[in-house]
Formats: sequence, structure tokens, C-alpha cells
Amino acid sequence: MDKKTFLLLDDGSIYYGKSFGGTETTYGEVVFNTSMYGYQEMLTDPSYAGQILVLTYPLIGNYGINRADSESKQIQVRGLIVREHCAEPSHNLSDVRLEDYLGNNGIPAMSDIDTRSLVRRLRTKGVMMGILSSEMSPDEAGEELKRLPQFGAVNYVQQVTTDASYRWGARDPEHLYEIVLLDCGLKFNIPRILTGIGCRCSIVPASTGAGDILALNPDGVLISPGPGDPAVLADIESTVKALLGRVPVMGICLGHQLIARALGADTFKLKFGHRGGNHPVMDLRTRRVFITAQNHGYAVDAGSLPASLEVNHVNLNDGTIEGLTHNDMPIISIQYHAEGSPGPEDNLYLFDRYLSMIDEFSGKPKRAKQPISKTTASTRTTP
Repeated sequence: MDKKTFLLLDDGSIYYGKSFGGTETTYGEVVFNTSMYGYQEMLTDPSYAGQILVLTYPLIGNYGINRADSESKQIQVRGLIVREHCAEPSHNLSDVRLEDYLGNNGIPAMSDIDTRSLVRRLRTKGVMMGILSSEMSPDEAGEELKRLPQFGAVNYVQQVTTDASYRWGARDPEHLYEIVLLDCGLKFNIPRILTGIGCRCSIVPASTGAGDILALNPDGVLISPGPGDPAVLADIESTVKALLGRVPVMGICLGHQLIARALGADTFKLKFGHRGGNHPVMDLRTRRVFITAQNHGYAVDAGSLPASLEVNHVNLNDGTIEGLTHNDMPIISIQYHAEGSPGPEDNLYLFDRYLSMIDEFSGKPKRAKQPISKTTASTRTTP
């Protein structure tokens, strides 16, 4: 017999459904993603730390879980909510059922609810905290919810960053660039792509100082995506500020926000965030529109930008900033996930642009000019 469970939101609304996966009570900011597939990548994306994820696609679990598609070493979401979950996947690469994958890792999930109604509430009122439980009564959950910290007050980066530095890619003639990745919540497809286009990566904890990063003698530094509010990451912001101008820097998602803040801009919380695999973004240099993968709840405030920063990408849905460059320093930042590979090659040109920036900064180009293609970089879609 299916065990009943419920989701209680901060505004007092409650949704009942069936429990699958883990049975523990969990809480977090309730957010939604509109992608049609890629649930394994979403579950393991560190940017979802501290959040309960609602998927809008009606059937989840039909191709199971495999060994290749994880974006980190563990499940990062605190809970999962779907309209219907597939108990028996039909894919020859599947290693385990979604239900067992969640259960073995203690991650609770709920199915058989009207996810359209839930998402409409989140779009109308904004994302909010919630409790997912099959153990408590709704009254008990309501009292517990009052005592929980709000999402934006917690430093989730320190929960997801690597404990120790490590290498990705061998030292050989094919790897011409040394790139340091500051792990604020790194998705594995970033070093997969970088090693595929001639880089060797050193991944370092988010607490690593600028001096220690520069001591590795990198050709460039990439500030990774990650979870939570950039305003609570003052130490990392200071590190980023100390790196700017001394080495070419690329920032993705949270990394983009930290670069902007380090240069004096502000960030703000979006009403319900951008999470999905089909967000249109225009590159203002070329006027070309790209379909992008996104997962963020905060954005850079356009009205706070210093004169030195130039907006070069914009979101065509709401006009928010999706990319920045600096007038004098070697900096490129994007709000969306170039490593998410929608298209699947639409956004790979940004990594090529970054390596060209490194060549220009050093004055000693390390490679012949050639476009990045699927033959040189991983293009798995990771929404």
C-alpha cells in the first residue's frame, strides 16, 4: 500500500500525495524546473542544495538512473516532487530505478499531486519554504516550519564544495592550458568540456584564497556555479576581487554574480527563479539568440552596474542580465549554464571565447584557431 505524504508551504497551503524514495521528513525552499528530461543531472546539481525540487514534466523516472549522468558525487536536492513516477524504467543503460536511487540515499519524494497547481502557486506568490513529510501531522509541520531558517540566510556553498583539491585531466601535450576551478558547487560537465578542448583543471575548495590560487600558476580561473544567495559569500567575493585583473577569469551562474558583486554591483532575488532547459538569451555582440539551460534564483541588478562592466547577454523572457564583460580586465561571465549543453552545442562557443581571452592576455597563443565541436567537448544536456 502506498504511504501518504504531504507538502506544507510557508503560506499555509498543503498538497497531499504518495511517498516514494526515502521516508524522512525534509524541508527546503520549494522550486520548480520546466525541463522535459535530465532529472538525474538535476538531482545531482549542487545548485539545488537546500531545495525541494518540483518537476513540471508529468512522467519522471522512465529511463532510470545510470553511472554516467551525475553532475556531482551525490544527490543534492533535499526532496523531489513529481506528477507521476515510473516504477519500471525502459532503457538499456539504466542501472537502478529512480525510486531506489532516492531511497538508498535517504531523499524523500512525492508523486500523484497536481504539479501544475503547485507551480502556478509558486509563480504567483514566489518560491517559498516548505516541509515534505509522511511522519508529522500538518500542525506539527507548521510549527516546525516557523522555526526553520530562511533559504537566503544559509551558506550552502560550504556544504557542497570539495573538501580537498584534485586534478581533472592528465599533463600531456593535448592539455595546453592550466585552469583553476574554484568549486562553489561545481558541475562535472565543466571540467569534462574544458579537458576536451585542451585544458587541465585543478579543482580547489571555495575557501581557497587568491594567493594560493595564483601560486598554482594558472592560465585562467573559472568561478563555478553554486547554490544560494551570493550576498552571504563575503569571503569568496573577496577572493574573486583579488583575482580580477591578475589572471583571466570566467564566472558561470553564481560565479557570474560573485564577479559582479566584487566589482561593486548588487544582486537580488528573483520571484520564482529561472530553472529549465529552454530559456532564450541574446548575445548582444552578434544579436544571435541561444537556447540556454538555467538554474538560479538570484540575478545581477542592472541599475547597480559600474561603468566598467558591459552587459553582453540578456534574457529575452524578462530582460535580466545573462552575461557581462569588463572594459579593461580579462573577464567573461554568464548567468546561464554553458555546460548544460542545450541544443546541444549552442553555448560551447563561450568556452572558446574564454580561451581566446587567455591567449590575448598572455600574448602567446597556445592553439590554432578552431571552433569547438562535439568531437572535442562533452555535449550531454544537463539542465
